[in-house]
Amino acid sequence: MIKREIEDLIKISRFYGRDNDYVIAGGGNTSWKDADELWIKSSGTSLRSASHEGFAPMRRDRLKEMREKEYSSDPHERERQVKADLYGSCADPGCKLRPSVETNLHEIISYSYVVHLHPTLVNGFLCGRNSQTLAAEMFPEAMYVPYTDPGYTLFRKVYDGLKEYRNRRGHDPHVIFLENHGVFVSADTTEEIKDIYTGIISGLEARLRERPVITELPVPGNLSEIIPAVRMMLSADGLKTLIVRHNSLIADYYRDKESFSRVAAPFTPDIIVYCKSRYLYIESGGSPREIVASVQKGLSEFIAENGYYPRIILVKDYGLVGTGDSWQGASTSLDVFEDLMKISRYSESFGGPRFMSGEQVAFIDNWEVENYRRQVASGAAGAGKASGRIAIVTGGALGFGAGIAESLFSEGANVVIADIDREQGKKHADNLNSKGGKGRAAFIEANVADPGSVRDLVGRTVELFGGLDLMVSNAGILYAGALEEMSEEIFEMVTRVNYNGYFHCARYASAVMKLQHQHLSDHFSDIIQINSKSGLRGSNRNFAYAGGKFGGIGLTQSFALELMPHNIKVNSICPGNFFGGPLWSDPENGLFVQYLRAGKVPGAKTIDDVKRHYESQVPAGRGCSVEDVMKAVYYVIDQEYETGQAVPVTGGQNMLH
Repeated sequence: MIKREIEDLIKISRFYGRDNDYVIAGGGNTSWKDADELWIKSSGTSLRSASHEGFAPMRRDRLKEMREKEYSSDPHERERQVKADLYGSCADPGCKLRPSVETNLHEIISYSYVVHLHPTLVNGFLCGRNSQTLAAEMFPEAMYVPYTDPGYTLFRKVYDGLKEYRNRRGHDPHVIFLENHGVFVSADTTEEIKDIYTGIISGLEARLRERPVITELPVPGNLSEIIPAVRMMLSADGLKTLIVRHNSLIADYYRDKESFSRVAAPFTPDIIVYCKSRYLYIESGGSPREIVASVQKGLSEFIAENGYYPRIILVKDYGLVGTGDSWQGASTSLDVFEDLMKISRYSESFGGPRFMSGEQVAFIDNWEVENYRRQVASGAAGAGKASGRIAIVTGGALGFGAGIAESLFSEGANVVIADIDREQGKKHADNLNSKGGKGRAAFIEANVADPGSVRDLVGRTVELFGGLDLMVSNAGILYAGALEEMSEEIFEMVTRVNYNGYFHCARYASAVMKLQHQHLSDHFSDIIQINSKSGLRGSNRNFAYAGGKFGGIGLTQSFALELMPHNIKVNSICPGNFFGGPLWSDPENGLFVQYLRAGKVPGAKTIDDVKRHYESQVPAGRGCSVEDVMKAVYYVIDQEYETGQAVPVTGGQNMLH
């Protein structure tokens, strides 16, 4: 049974961990202790999702021994020794958790609970030039520690300061401010800690000149002509995800180089972990081609000067671009850098911004502990069959489309679910994201029969993820009926979705894919039409659907010839009947019902009669599944020497000749 005190620790960890004003990117740590043990959040775990399993129980007697132990004067060897002793202090010798590097700080504070956070407003104060003077005035009971390299050096600084504070006042401080770092708040109950944090925030808010009001701004419509090129410039060693964000706060810092200078360096160690210490600013405007050229030049100079690719790119009039090996990494970089912008703005009320020095930055950049955190936070895409790829699946809310989207997501892709069914599409995206992973699923409402809707779909995908590697043209409709029963309106509607829709998808997707190829010539992209066995052989009383699918294979072969010089492969997958999906099994308008009404199966009197009829036509004796289709999809993605094919997945019902 979990102790009540540990339950309270978990609750307060989640309370602050889920509030972006207090915690960004899972930063901070919390602890509770009694006479014998200290339970502390382990490195690499998040306060937002804190659980009993994420806290490392430590032996206090061994931690106390570390207080007086002499360690190496060499900083790297010293940190190695401290790390070894921390592991040796774990109450459970078999514990796989990595104790927080700040464990000793938590241990020397006398109060039961310690909650160390990096609230944006507090860091705006602590990164202001006048913070130490103002702290003595505004928070006279608090202890203030000038910037000190984190780890054992910071522990010794705080330990010495605590002893001096106790000698003067006879008790421990409830608040310890760490310059350019964050704040420790300690008490014997979690309710006291909440009250103390509320008081700190209220006191700082009263001294603010202004609190920024952030409004969303639109991203320019020609973004798709710029960002995919930038993505490829950054992807020489593996596909990157780029996310674009644009709001009034970001606009304040991209106006000119002087504006950018106020956010051009890190304020805190966390910023270095997630965004590195230098950021690329692109001031040049002009046409998309001119902006791309400016980025290319700026990127070359940036790499030559810093030796690494930028995590953050600020582009005048376009917004903030976060980059990463996965959506998770890019998103975290964005969140942290936007927090840096807020810190800079808040610091104006406390004497103006005070960045970390070059020596301080160098220590963090080379510190093993922060490199471990950086590795955990990077969200590398991994080794899935679609790792790092950006995919659109039209008709992705239900049926084959939903299954395709789910499979791509599980294999590491960022997936856009495009559909006219807003409710079901959003539900499916939320469900995929709830499973965790490095990638991201997003829903975008789109009608493939409308070229403007498809254009916006591709543009929004670029804004969300930075490019496009895979367009799965899956959306389709089917209305069965004899010649005398089919109206012109129905025939045209089926054709607009099944045939014209594929054309719109290929047209707008290929524009992005061509741009990517220009800037990374060995990168391959894919356009895949989910066709049908009805595209390989005529279908009785189903001519509108079959005709569109036959035409789709003609488009596939023609697109393939045109686009292969740009490393864009175009193929059709021709599944057999997906009896388990809504297209067939919907009780009101599924194909079983339609075919029964249309008399397409002679002698059939029930839906089961129709189903048995179609199953009997398949040599494999069953309908097609999503898994069957995905094997074909991954095949055409993986190969680089084939294009323009119509791949049957029909259980032997249709055979190539």
